[in-house]
Amino acid sequence: MTVDQISSVAGRRGSTQAAGRSGTRPPTSIATRRHRAFYLFASPWIAGFVLLTIAPMAYALWLSFTTFDGISPRWHYVGFGNYRELFADSQTWHSLGRTGLFAITSVPLSIVAGLGLAVLVNRPIKARGLFRTLLYLPAVVPPVGAGIAFKQVFDQNSGAANGVLNLFGIDALGWLADPYARYVLIMTVLWTAGNIMIISLAGLQDVPRELLEAARIDGASAWRSFRSVTVPLLSPVLLFQTVTGVIASVQTIMPLLLAPDPTPAGITALPQSNHLYMMHVFAEYFAFGRYGYASALLWVLFVLILVVTGLIFRATSGVVFYNVDPEAKK
Repeated sequence: MTVDQISSVAGRRGSTQAAGRSGTRPPTSIATRRHRAFYLFASPWIAGFVLLTIAPMAYALWLSFTTFDGISPRWHYVGFGNYRELFADSQTWHSLGRTGLFAITSVPLSIVAGLGLAVLVNRPIKARGLFRTLLYLPAVVPPVGAGIAFKQVFDQNSGAANGVLNLFGIDALGWLADPYARYVLIMTVLWTAGNIMIISLAGLQDVPRELLEAARIDGASAWRSFRSVTVPLLSPVLLFQTVTGVIASVQTIMPLLLAPDPTPAGITALPQSNHLYMMHVFAEYFAFGRYGYASALLWVLFVLILVVTGLIFRATSGVVFYNVDPEAKK
């Protein structure tokens, strides 16, 4: 080593020793600062997730093993007694079957309606932005407001629906009672098809025009191009809408908003066709005060949603087309 190199090394060692004696720390790396910044900005969400999601779920799981009624301190641990009771309860199975039928009916209808609207407003027509806004506006209405509006429209005595029927000489129908209540419930789902329209519209605009032009040059009709080109490229969007639609449909509380008496006392008078699983849970919680049993019902629903979601992903693994392999590792 030269004299200059020896002096440089000695100078660095001296500065390091001086920094150690003075108590100063070496500067943190860029990666460390990035990790700290990430957790700093993510901390509000993490705190909210732990306090508002994990903690209530853990509390509900603990309640599901007790006879707690929400008021009395006289409760005791029953183990899996609530779970054994709900699996033996015919009302649980009937409400679960009605919920499954509602999901199988409403989810495909809402996806088809939203995709159809997206195809219409994706065409080069005048005032296209206005039509998009008008079709999306119903989805902005809060569920409570939409439920009250539908309840008034389909009221048997003063509703607009029966007013239209009277113009054609048709007697008034009890829309909010069996057997028509289920159709009104499906209408409330189609009312919010604007959400699906917006997502489908974004997917349609992401379809490469070159593929559509190639299909047209090969002589494919508009319907064949849509079925063989557009729909496969939209399959990830349709899968997302299916999964979220199923989860939303099994958790809907719209039957309660359409009920003649939406109170804990009136929940037991719901039309039988609209007595879905969540209505059964609501009745056990607030009408009968069985917090432990209702918590067990919710945990069964949670596990069932996980199973159904996994089955949907497994069943569609061979028909969903991704531009980028989601399983690819970087």
